[in-house]
Amino acid sequence: MSEEPLDRENEPEIAVELDSTGHSIGVEREMEDEEGPSEPFDPEKIDVTTRTPTVDLLLSRIRRNVLDLQPDFQRFAGIWTQQAQSRLIESMLLRIPLPTFYAAETDDERWVMIDGVQRLTTIARFVDPDSIGMPPLTLKKLEYLGKDYEEKRFSDLPGRLQTRLLETEVVVHLIRQGTPESVMFNIFARINTGGRPLSRQELRHALIPGRVRGLLRELTESEAYQKATLGSVRPERMDDREMVLRFIAFRLTGPEHYLRQDFDDFLRDAMHKVNGLGEGDVSRLRNEFARSMHAAHEIFGDYAFRKFNLRESRRRPINKALFEAVSVGLARRTDHELGILRKRREQVLWQLSALLEEPAFERSVSLATGDIGKVKLRFGAVESILKGLARD
Repeated sequence: MSEEPLDRENEPEIAVELDSTGHSIGVEREMEDEEGPSEPFDPEKIDVTTRTPTVDLLLSRIRRNVLDLQPDFQRFAGIWTQQAQSRLIESMLLRIPLPTFYAAETDDERWVMIDGVQRLTTIARFVDPDSIGMPPLTLKKLEYLGKDYEEKRFSDLPGRLQTRLLETEVVVHLIRQGTPESVMFNIFARINTGGRPLSRQELRHALIPGRVRGLLRELTESEAYQKATLGSVRPERMDDREMVLRFIAFRLTGPEHYLRQDFDDFLRDAMHKVNGLGEGDVSRLRNEFARSMHAAHEIFGDYAFRKFNLRESRRRPINKALFEAVSVGLARRTDHELGILRKRREQVLWQLSALLEEPAFERSVSLATGDIGKVKLRFGAVESILKGLARD
């Protein structure tokens, strides 16, 4: 790391992750290395079938808990307005075909809806709201059928229209069980949902159910995390959950043992590992995370997990790679060492600020951050600072 320091005065604005409305989520966007190797994609491993179930059958699957509508995902994606939901029902009453749905089949033959969550939620809310635990939908601001059906609910419709809705067939492209997980993720990453591709963490959340979903949500909503990040990371694209997942992944597999070519695969594997942990191990992760977040806030303050320059007042967005390296580095320290680091807070800040001026380190937290060499570089450099300053 002997290259010339970065010219901060002339550096471009940091790119950030955006939500579906174009607003910042509060997390720095990681740049992929376009020249890096990509995982081979074997089309022979794709097992896709097309089904044409009726609305009645889909609702039956929801009631029997064999169709997952991902309640967390729809909460963050933003529920459609009542008018938008009403217009969808109106389209069905007018026999206008619905767009195609995409779902994944799990090992126990459950379906996880990937594209079409909002549409199916709307239909369920109108026809059978109890099945999803939501209030009934009342039709409002219809474009063509307002004269007869404005302010109507499903039970108010004539029997023939109720039957029409229940017997409406939809097209579902189902990625069958047995399709390799990496292939399944590759397929769904190419699908636009609501006009945008799903983020990697949204896909992980959708396709890997289990206790890990609840744990990630719990930790991102914890007071310790919110305080350490200044509550600045919005949850819409689940970047907050990915940050916590990265911490967990590198606590389960130390960075010195990281040998993966595919960072997505590493994070998916961590989610599966969490699902297989006992309560004692999960409790340990909770405690380590809270302890690390408290220490980060007390040592780094407003600079925690961000690129910073002590000669500037500008506050930059959270950087995921810094989050994982700093949070894991703090989790590795003893209580005694953390006490020393708190007392030497100014030295920690100056040394990390200087490290961020080094081009090799800056690239390790900005570009192709899953690269083995960059993972080892950033963790090693942060560990060296924390370990060195924590000595008596």
